[in-house]
Amino acid sequence: MSQSVANIFRDGQAYMNTWPVRKELYAYFPDSRVVASTRFALKVMPPIAVLACAFMINTLGYDYLPQTLAIGAFFLSLPMQGLFWLGHRSNQTLPPQLKHWYHEIHAKMRAHGCQISGLKSRPQYRELAQLLKVAFEDVDKMFTQNWFR
Repeated sequence: MSQSVANIFRDGQAYMNTWPVRKELYAYFPDSRVVASTRFALKVMPPIAVLACAFMINTLGYDYLPQTLAIGAFFLSLPMQGLFWLGHRSNQTLPPQLKHWYHEIHAKMRAHGCQISGLKSRPQYRELAQLLKVAFEDVDKMFTQNWFR
């Protein structure tokens, strides 16, 4: 199943917005670190690319325009690499250990009455991200509501 590059970038953007960036998950999933660094790169790399190009043209002149454009393109490609990795990752099926963990979390959340989507037989990382997002948002609220009544 091959996807177009545009679809992979779109999936990466959706996965980046879905994945819960919590310090509890940093030790278990590289996704948290990639999401944080991609968000940072999306904010910082375009201005750095402009500044690097302006500095190189100012100091070296237009004789080095191809090298200047290559450096600008490199800085602009860094956030794209993160989005591409996230898009590819979101479409991968979970390995057996994570699949079992996904099923356990899904069953526990159903038992607590959370409104979640149906159980997938071959879950992907995007379903895990949605489940973890609901777990960190809704279950925390339910726990605090029940605790302080």
